[in-house]
Amino acid sequence: MTSINLRTVAASCPDTWSPIIVADVNSTAIKVARVQGEFVWHDHEFEDEAFLVLQGSLTIRYEDHEVILKAGDLHVVPRGVSHCPVAKEECLIALIEQNSTAHTGKLETTRTRSNAQQRNAAREVIGN
Repeated sequence: MTSINLRTVAASCPDTWSPIIVADVNSTAIKVARVQGEFVWHDHEFEDEAFLVLQGSLTIRYEDHEVILKAGDLHVVPRGVSHCPVAKEECLIALIEQNSTAHTGKLETTRTRSNAQQRNAAREVIGN
């Protein structure tokens, strides 16, 4: 068993908005990402999605309000709720989601990454 420094691994992510799966806890994936700019509006029909800010600031936009997160803050987006994450400057995050959660929900974009792609990227970054 080894430990993983989430900030260090997130900072090593080669592409923004492209999470990598660093661990699994039962049926839950622990992911990290380096983000900057605006992501895409999307929802996860059947899964909640937790955002934990490791460094920087992240805004989660909803249709009628927004939530601003700073380092150490955790926010859960309820299943089925449309949202758009935004980071004005580079931000490091952890995501906690079920293994079944699709990166951009039903929406397919050039930024969409499958779980297999996220696991392969983790092998390249941390060697697991």
